[in-house]
Amino acid sequence: MSSNQSRHALIFYGALCFSVFQIITAAFSPLSTTVVRAIHVGFLLFLVYQLYGARGQALSRPSVWGILLGTVAMLFAFYHWWFEADLIYRAGELSQTDWVIGTVTLLMVFDAARRLMGWALPLICLTFVGYALFGEYLPDVLMHRGYGLDQVVSQLAFSTEGIYGTPTYVSSSYIFLFILFGAFLEQAGMLKLFNDVAIGSVGHTRGGPAKVSVLSSGMMGTINGSGVANVVSTGQFTIPLMKKFGYRADFAGAVEATSSMGGQIMPPVMGAVAFIMAETINVPYVDITKAALVPAILYFFTVFLMVHLEAGRAGLNGLPKSECPNPLQALKARWYLLLPLVALVVMLFSGFTPLFAGMMGLALTVVLIMGNGLARHISARGLRYGFWVILGLACATFNHYGITAIFVIVAVLTVLLLAKREQNILSTVVNALYQGALHALPVGVACALVGVIIGVISLTGAATIVAGFIIQLGEHSLLLSLALTMLTCLVLGMGIPTIPNYIITSSIAAPALLELGVPLIVSHMFVFYFGIMADLTPPVALAAFAASPIAKASGLRIGVRSLQIAIAGFVVPYMAVYSPALMLQGDAGLAATVFVIFKALLAVSLWGMGAIGYWLKPFSLAERLLAIAAAALLVFSLPMTDELGLLLAALILARHWWQQRRQLQLNTAS
Repeated sequence: MSSNQSRHALIFYGALCFSVFQIITAAFSPLSTTVVRAIHVGFLLFLVYQLYGARGQALSRPSVWGILLGTVAMLFAFYHWWFEADLIYRAGELSQTDWVIGTVTLLMVFDAARRLMGWALPLICLTFVGYALFGEYLPDVLMHRGYGLDQVVSQLAFSTEGIYGTPTYVSSSYIFLFILFGAFLEQAGMLKLFNDVAIGSVGHTRGGPAKVSVLSSGMMGTINGSGVANVVSTGQFTIPLMKKFGYRADFAGAVEATSSMGGQIMPPVMGAVAFIMAETINVPYVDITKAALVPAILYFFTVFLMVHLEAGRAGLNGLPKSECPNPLQALKARWYLLLPLVALVVMLFSGFTPLFAGMMGLALTVVLIMGNGLARHISARGLRYGFWVILGLACATFNHYGITAIFVIVAVLTVLLLAKREQNILSTVVNALYQGALHALPVGVACALVGVIIGVISLTGAATIVAGFIIQLGEHSLLLSLALTMLTCLVLGMGIPTIPNYIITSSIAAPALLELGVPLIVSHMFVFYFGIMADLTPPVALAAFAASPIAKASGLRIGVRSLQIAIAGFVVPYMAVYSPALMLQGDAGLAATVFVIFKALLAVSLWGMGAIGYWLKPFSLAERLLAIAAAALLVFSLPMTDELGLLLAALILARHWWQQRRQLQLNTAS
């Protein structure tokens, strides 16, 4: 995005108003949730029309048509506020004005999604609309009783099961706040902190530059809500660094893509899907993060191992120790940035709602950024400590005065910063508000549009058809049902972001897995994981193609390498279905949980050795094939497969270790 575009007054102030609106409604709830959702969608449409042209191209400045369409979108959004009581009174019976506004708004949501992310998601959603309108003419298996255009428009544009449904509710409350939270941390220097800590910690080890990418991209990925966006931001630093130290271009791009997408499955934030999942299946947020923890560790363990093995195979060393920053010094310089993250995690795991935790995390970040700007003007250490104590006590008045206390503190800090001529700090805050609103556009528009699918499914009962087919298949083979569900998630996920992909697949496929006896959280995690993997799976592989221009390598080759590196994302969901203890579900006991985690670690390690062709020394072709076979045996929970897999793994690894030891002895003797 050009500087002219990014700072055009209409876009700039529109984005600021969007962020301020979301903060105020989250803090004080002055409007009903229906009105908040409608205005949220209005702001999304307004900004998209200012930023993107009719062909989806980024505009250097808003066009006349863009301004006109954006204004219409905002007016139609406020219609839901002005006539809220009337709309509730005549629910389901549209007036002529309702019909026009609902139809035009629906078309605008489709058009905004097309401009922002291409045709894939709009075409999928349009197929569902077509099914609602013409499904009565389909064969018996797919047929429904038939619905008129007025019923469809009423369901999709005026109920809470269409474009203003649960996804938009989550986008307008939790997701926007967490995206804004990530934008503030990024503007304050969190990315530099993560990079410095990662380089200082592992940069000097074997394959250090790639391990830096795994750590920094994974840490940022869980905060900023978009794996593809994370590839573009952190990849500008990590991919050239990996290439400089000898990694092949396609491997460097694949490491960045898999690490960034992995951030979406790493607690506590999980790219905001954790909040949608908790809302969808009505379970506590803590249960979602608990189930995601072990698989996320396995995922990043696999990526880390792949990087280490590739470095060993290619003989790549790390950065010179003298060139690596001191991680403790990096933490000392920016330690305060971690406080909001710590507070956020503590609040989330203490039972506070994500809305409250996100609001407080955001507020603390703003106070810390402003407070740090003022503390620089206090030279005496004792006075500086006193300043932080007073500021902390002032924030503690939140317990008595509520969120108003934080707003008063921010206002006082703003006045003091202006008096000290610290415009840079205030610019950081304003720019974070602006960037946060822009970062929310793809997620927000996608959430609004996938509401169409949920609305149609609710209206027609379409999910029962797919679910019935999967259940029928599962009566003969659960593995075939899982494979069909996986393919559904991968196909639907090609070209659309993670959040809408999860919403679609959780509505269609997850209920079928639940019916087949798969635990509730495991069934939703299964479809969520393969939604993530869709961004790494050719031929679309959005994350891989995002890394392509930075790595200067084929996006298809990066995608193929990503599949090798991210194998845990394909293996763990299957293992969790057969052994729910892997996601800490069920009552299998500590011993069973430890065993299945050990088995998963061994399986992904064997796959890594087989795929890269290296452990202590290069693997022969036979060793590679046997290692992959042992890994496959450990994944399938069939009679004797665990025993055979463990035995084969022990034989392969023992023989390889013995050969390496013998080779070292011969080299020493000679």
